[in-house]
Amino acid sequence: MENKSHALAAGAFVLFVAALLVALALWLTRDTASHLVFDISSRDAVTGLQPQANVRFRGVTVGKVVAIGFDPYVRGNVLIRINTNADAPISQSTFATLGFQGVTGLAFVQLDDTGESREALATSDELPARIPIRPSLLSKLADQGTSILVQVEETSRRLNQLLASENQKALFAAVHDIGQAAGKFGQAATSVQQFSSNASRILDFQFGPEKMNLPKLADDMEATLKSLQATSKSVGDSADEFKSTAAEIKQAARSATQPGGALDKLGQGADALTSASQSFGANTLPRLNRTSDEAARTARALGQAATGLNDNPQALIYGNGALPPGPGEAGFQPPAAPARSTP
Repeated sequence: MENKSHALAAGAFVLFVAALLVALALWLTRDTASHLVFDISSRDAVTGLQPQANVRFRGVTVGKVVAIGFDPYVRGNVLIRINTNADAPISQSTFATLGFQGVTGLAFVQLDDTGESREALATSDELPARIPIRPSLLSKLADQGTSILVQVEETSRRLNQLLASENQKALFAAVHDIGQAAGKFGQAATSVQQFSSNASRILDFQFGPEKMNLPKLADDMEATLKSLQATSKSVGDSADEFKSTAAEIKQAARSATQPGGALDKLGQGADALTSASQSFGANTLPRLNRTSDEAARTARALGQAATGLNDNPQALIYGNGALPPGPGEAGFQPPAAPARSTP
């Protein structure tokens, strides 16, 4: 009977001490700071955001997420209620975005300010003020990626049309016509040079030492004029062909370089792809690098824990236990010397 009363007293004492510890923990962890309540109405999905998630203002934790539900005033929107510290610099130009923590997929509310207004955003517990939300980085990348793919596809289609077999044949024909026109210009230049040489020779013969007569000079001049007429006709034909070829090339170049043409579409697609690549390299890659470092450290810690359990499985139940005393400590016993065998 006495043992039972002792056990009952010990149990009551343990329960009393446990209640005191719980009350002390609640008293130490109580939150006496004043909070402000705000609402955020999001049209996009809030995957990864949980109650008690952090609310950060430019990277500094200023509050927690209180509740997540559907907006009763805007059908289909998600309503996020947050509590922030009273000293958080939330103004009328403050906006919210969703941030993500590494590869875990957990999200948090990121607050920022455009600086357009310094007036504090008034709110109350009964009617919380609403902070506008903007698309996150991943949403922007997804939207820009779709538009970039569409523009690249359209540019590729236009390039394929520009480099079709019919257009290639027309371009090669134009180049061939230009070569022929250049050859005819060369022939015309040769004819003009021959005419100049004949005229020089005739004048030399007429007024030089040999003194050619006028009838022969007239015959030579008539032949030279006929040759010059034929040469001029040939040059005119070549000029007409070159003019038509140049007009075709000019029309093709105008259709390719005009606004909305193939080259313009290609330039727009390249600019959009460069902007998305710079945004991805400046914002997403550093976060991925930090996430991979954290994952590597976690893997090393798990490897060390697994090695310790493999060496001493009983430590999972009994703990590591006390280490044996070393030399110079109380209770140390040197190992016994091995027995020697007598011959």
